[in-house]
Amino acid sequence: MLTDYIMNTQKNLVEHLNSFYTPSGLHVYVKEPLVNQEIDIEDVIGKVEDIVPEHLRAEMEMVIVGWFDEFEEQKINAFYRDGALYISPAVADAENMFDDAVHEIAHSVEAAYGYTIYGDQNLKKEFLRKRKYLHDMLWTKGLKTPLSIFMDPEYNEEFDMFLYKTVGYDKLSSMCQGLFVSAYAATSLKEYFATGFLEFYLEPNHNFLKKVSPQLYKKLIVIQSPEKLDNDG
Repeated sequence: MLTDYIMNTQKNLVEHLNSFYTPSGLHVYVKEPLVNQEIDIEDVIGKVEDIVPEHLRAEMEMVIVGWFDEFEEQKINAFYRDGALYISPAVADAENMFDDAVHEIAHSVEAAYGYTIYGDQNLKKEFLRKRKYLHDMLWTKGLKTPLSIFMDPEYNEEFDMFLYKTVGYDKLSSMCQGLFVSAYAATSLKEYFATGFLEFYLEPNHNFLKKVSPQLYKKLIVIQSPEKLDNDG
């Protein structure tokens, strides 16, 4: 009897670690184990739920840790699709997992509050002004690319490769200081929003974001409050 009890207890523990629900009802499924066994996924997801308001997590129904082709094809560690957040088992550490989760929640928020975020075009205008400035800086340094490419707010793989291969990450990061929250924010309008969303919830004083991207900051203030959303609607 004692042996059966111990075996059942261990089985239940393993099943809990592989599949569990958070207090808010989010289903977490660990399909393949994390490479870094020191990461406490329950702790990470708990911190995400603590910091991001419930209504902004409403689109995310499940977290799945496992190997998916997108990680290799796109050189990423996380992506959001159809109500699920997918996380690579190769994520480096708990901090990276937390950042990836909040960043991908931002993309789920776009589906729910896209009109509030993008409808008046103010965010797009702010983003493209920064892209134009970046284009002009690169042009003066001999990195000449048609302005039309910079004025397309959608993600473009060729443009992404230009930034990270031709310009170089170190140079781009230096040029983006005070212009974008991070170099990655320059890759597309959607990533501009997502990187700002992450910054908003990582740095509660908001001073940096408010200074660098005032229109983005205003959008985030609106969507974080259900009352403001009701009034906006």
